[in-house]
Amino acid sequence: MIDLAHGILILDYGSQYTQLIARRVREARVFCEIHPPTVSLDWIRERRPRGVILSGGPNSVYDEGAPQLNPGIVTLGVPVLGVCYGMYLVAQAAGAQVEKAGRREYGRADLEVRDTSGLFRGFDRGERTAVWMSHGDHVTTLPDGFVLSASSANSPIAGFEAADRKLYGVQFHPEVAHTPRGGEILRNFLFEICGCPSDWTAGHFIRDQVTTIRDRVGPDKRAICGLSGGVDSSVAAVLVHQALGDRLTCIFVDHGLLRLHERDQVERLFRAHLGIDLRVVDASSRFLERLDGVEDPEEKRRVIGHTFIDIFEEAASEVGDDVGYLVQGTLYPDVIESVSPKGGPSAKIKTHHNVGGLRPDLPFELIEPLRELFKDEVRQVGRELGLPEEIVGRHPFPGPGLAIRVLGPATPAALGTLREADAIYLEEIREAGLYDQIWQAFAVLLPVRAVGVMGDARTYENVVALRAVTSSDGMTADWYPFPPEVLARIADRIINEVDGVNRVVYDVSSKPPATIEWE
Repeated sequence: MIDLAHGILILDYGSQYTQLIARRVREARVFCEIHPPTVSLDWIRERRPRGVILSGGPNSVYDEGAPQLNPGIVTLGVPVLGVCYGMYLVAQAAGAQVEKAGRREYGRADLEVRDTSGLFRGFDRGERTAVWMSHGDHVTTLPDGFVLSASSANSPIAGFEAADRKLYGVQFHPEVAHTPRGGEILRNFLFEICGCPSDWTAGHFIRDQVTTIRDRVGPDKRAICGLSGGVDSSVAAVLVHQALGDRLTCIFVDHGLLRLHERDQVERLFRAHLGIDLRVVDASSRFLERLDGVEDPEEKRRVIGHTFIDIFEEAASEVGDDVGYLVQGTLYPDVIESVSPKGGPSAKIKTHHNVGGLRPDLPFELIEPLRELFKDEVRQVGRELGLPEEIVGRHPFPGPGLAIRVLGPATPAALGTLREADAIYLEEIREAGLYDQIWQAFAVLLPVRAVGVMGDARTYENVVALRAVTSSDGMTADWYPFPPEVLARIADRIINEVDGVNRVVYDVSSKPPATIEWE
């Protein structure tokens, strides 16, 4: 356990953005940890944090069973910053009134800075700046001894602080990309208010994880790694290999849901660059049989997750009888989108095959060294580990593969159509020199057919949707504005070269409210 004497404790009240707070803190090279709000005051005192951040959350403070703040936290003598729901908790602890808002406020808002002595140091008094709001309650009275630091049209008390008591609160979310100057606000808290040193790096993370994994597995057990060839599982494999050496074996499963030539590319890249024992299993027929007739996306993920474990269990028996651990490249967005409202504070968005889709009687202990990182942080770790850019810079590809990009049953015919369309799409993106500007790009086969005219004859064929987004962390994303001529060329090629497709559409939804993947 790392001492927090140089870092920040984040108490998670269930926000989908909690890990974004940690990400912003780590971007500033300050160590931080996320823990539930149920940790004791004695535990916090032992960890000696430089500051505490209370996250947002999906609840109203008046909901039955809503998580509460231990009032002793505001008297610890360390700075406390409440974000959205966390602000309400600070306000209540300070004796102020919190009420349900007349209407929920969600989206961009215009914030006016009222005080520039603390969180808004470096801003101008009266300056207006864009922020991201997401709340249903609001603070109606300023706590005694507090200064109003910011306000907006719908939130007259959008920021407050009491420097002498080291208490701060903001109604909006400074951690999201939609608050352009949010990083400055958080850095003011970290450095000007908490006095944190800026000395946390990817190298620190690697050394801590290697030590943790080595101690956990011990000298006698082996591990297998579910390798997909993407950046997440590749980085996880190299990280665990540093800890375990030749006691790690990677298993690449061809589940029949891969992109065109994916298996060949993964084998070539992995064998050429990583030098770790790799075993390839062709299980495509088993996956397709189990997915036969399955349309519901949650069921698809469950079937795929369970089948993966079946394959890993069989592969492990061939590696040796001392395999006790399964390494996965699980990231934090996978976790927070998969958590059930009954099982944790965050709301469930979708079950990821490697989290909620795992078989209940899992025969291995999991090693998930990247579980608290975002994609860009994983890439930083990968570069620190010396992985080639060809691996580190790859677009994300979901573990369930094309099964969740065929909206409907993942039949061999549907998968073949999508595979060809997706290959053309990515080829044209690379040809246009746009691949590295895009966070993720892929094609989706829709469960509808459309009328068209081809060769002077009526057609009634498939529709392909194209998706491309920009993002820094995968938690929020905007659609990528292709040059029209590139989009036109992609559509022309797909319609002319892929049998059974007569219409191509482009998805211009942001996340939120949409997710990046369609399922």
